[in-house]
Amino acid sequence: MIVRRATALIIMAGILAGSACHRAAAKEIGKAGANPPYQIYLLKGLADIFSTGLDFLQAKLQARGVMGEVHSHAEAEALARTAIAKWHDGAHGPIIIIGHSLGADAAIAMARRLGDAQVPVALLVTFSGLESAPVSANVARAVNYFQSNSAWHGQITKGAGFHGVLENVDLAHAPGIGHFNIEKAEQLHAATIAQVLPLVSHAKAAAQHTGPLMGARAGVSATSQSGTSATNQ
Repeated sequence: MIVRRATALIIMAGILAGSACHRAAAKEIGKAGANPPYQIYLLKGLADIFSTGLDFLQAKLQARGVMGEVHSHAEAEALARTAIAKWHDGAHGPIIIIGHSLGADAAIAMARRLGDAQVPVALLVTFSGLESAPVSANVARAVNYFQSNSAWHGQITKGAGFHGVLENVDLAHAPGIGHFNIEKAEQLHAATIAQVLPLVSHAKAAAQHTGPLMGARAGVSATSQSGTSATNQ
């Protein structure tokens, strides 16, 4: 574990290209849209340098009218408190958490933190986490993209009480994909967007008919009733 993180630090120290610009763009994207009937959080890895694919993923979501927030993995605890507070204030729409590398580990921890507060997570998507970890029972669907032949090959497992859908997708032999660009892969963006859009669309439709808070409750209710079996543990 220490060796893998030290290696990542050494490599990252040599990368300067435009990381500040990507962070600024991510923050501007995160500001767009006021109080949507859902919550989407995208968590980047160490130093926010190699996880720029999450900026691109969010830009694609934004082009489809879906607003999310791109943050550092280090903000996961603060974001969890925000999500919990919104839930307790009545924003019961689907919560979606996506992460890469250290951000993947943080996404799992954030979902667990929400579970401790009895707040459900509709969708958890992780790209190449460093460590294997159980998914908490409050998660309805969890998808993990990893490479079994990589130094960073964290997988997800069923945590205590988990009854949702769980997938570990091994991309060990996918050409051109590695730890530092897996979150940029177009096919994985398409697959993730395909899972996000129905959750968001249902929440939006419900909000139009019943108001933002009640619509959000309907959105998460529909999510909790979908898929109840785990796969590919």
